[in-house]
Amino acid sequence: MESVIIIKYGELSTKKDNINFFLKKLKENILFTLNDLDVKITYDLGRMFIHTNENFDEVIKRIKNIFGIHEINIGYIIDSTDFDIIKEEILKLLKEHEFTTFKVESKRSNKSLNTTSVELSKNLGAHILKNIKGLKVEVKNPEVLVNVEYRINNTLVYFEKIKGLGGYPVGTLGKGLLMLSGGIDSPVAGYLTIKRGVKIEAIYFESPPHTSIEAKNKVKSLAKKLAIYNNDIVLHVINFTEIQESIYKNIPHDYLITIMRRMMYRISAIIASKRNAKILVNGESIGQVASQTLTSMNAINEVVSIPVIRPLACFDKLDIIDIAKKIDTYETSILPFEDCCTIFVPKHPVINPQKEKCYEYEELIPYKDLIYEAVKTHEIITIKAHEEENEFKDLL
Repeated sequence: MESVIIIKYGELSTKKDNINFFLKKLKENILFTLNDLDVKITYDLGRMFIHTNENFDEVIKRIKNIFGIHEINIGYIIDSTDFDIIKEEILKLLKEHEFTTFKVESKRSNKSLNTTSVELSKNLGAHILKNIKGLKVEVKNPEVLVNVEYRINNTLVYFEKIKGLGGYPVGTLGKGLLMLSGGIDSPVAGYLTIKRGVKIEAIYFESPPHTSIEAKNKVKSLAKKLAIYNNDIVLHVINFTEIQESIYKNIPHDYLITIMRRMMYRISAIIASKRNAKILVNGESIGQVASQTLTSMNAINEVVSIPVIRPLACFDKLDIIDIAKKIDTYETSILPFEDCCTIFVPKHPVINPQKEKCYEYEELIPYKDLIYEAVKTHEIITIKAHEEENEFKDLL
C-alpha cells in the first residue's frame, strides 16, 4: 500500500477529446512548481498521482496555487481489487485514527465487481463496525469520511479532501497581456484570467518623476504575487512621461483620461502583438470611474482591434476587494504610491466622450512618434514566483 497525493480534475474532465493536452500541461505546471523536490507524477483520465517521499504538507501547500486542480486528497493505493484484501487494508488505516463516527462513500469503475457502489459501502461499513468497537455511522457530519474508489487494477482510499482552485492549467488557452496598475482591480483581473488557462504577461505605465520608484516596485510586488499562479511573469514597463505631459499641455482637460487611455491601449496592443498575446486584459468595471462608462469604454476601445477582456466588468467593488484579500494583493494595492492613472486627474472628466473630438484632439500632439519611442525604449523584467523578495520586502 503506497501513500500518494491524489489530484481530481473537476472541469477538465469535460474536455473529452482534448483532455490529454490539458492533463499534460497540468503535469508540467505541477513539476515546475515542485522542481526542487523529488517527485514522480503519473496520471490517467480519472486521476493524477504525486508519488514522493517529501513532506506532503509542503507539496500540498504549493499545488494548492495551481489552476486545473479541483480537489487534492492524501490517499493510499491498494494494489488489489479483491474486496476481502481491501477491507483489511482499510481497517489498518482506520486504526491509526481516533474517531467515533464515520461514513463510507464508494465509487466503482471496476464493473467486474458484481455489486453496486451502495452495497459496497454498506458491506465495508458493516465490516468496520464489527472490527472497531465504539463506532457508529453518521451520514451528515461524520468525523471520518472513508472514500473508496474501486478501479480496474487497484483501489484508492482517502479521508481528507482539500479544495483546489479549479479552472484550467495555465498555458492551455494561450497568452494575454494584463494592463497592470498599482490599484486593487487589475491584479484581480489578472488572477481570474490565469484561472481560465491564459498565461499572462503584464504591462505597466510609469511617468517619472511624476510617479515614484516606490510605485514601480509596488507593481513589481503585485506581479510577483500573480506569478505564484502564472509560474512567472514578464513585466513590460513603459515610460509614459512624454506622452502624458504632451496630453496635459495640449488637450482640453476634460478629455485627459480618455486620450491617455487611448494611448495606453495603442501601446499595449503593439506589445501584445510583439509577444504573441491574443488578448488585452484589464480591471475595468462598468461605471466605476469616468473612463469606465459604456460610452467611454467604446471610445477608448476603438483604437485597437485586439480583443479586450474585462473579467471584472460586472463585479461589485466589495466583491473585487474580497478576491484581492484572498489572493494577498489587497494590502499591496492600497499602499499610497500614485501611478499614471491617478496623476493629472481633471476635476470634471468627460463621461460620454465623442469619438470625433478624440480624433480632433489627438491631432494636437505627435502621438505616433511618441508611441514609437515609448515602445522602442521600454524595459522588460522577468519576475519569478519563488525568488527572494529583494526590493519588494521594504514596501510592506
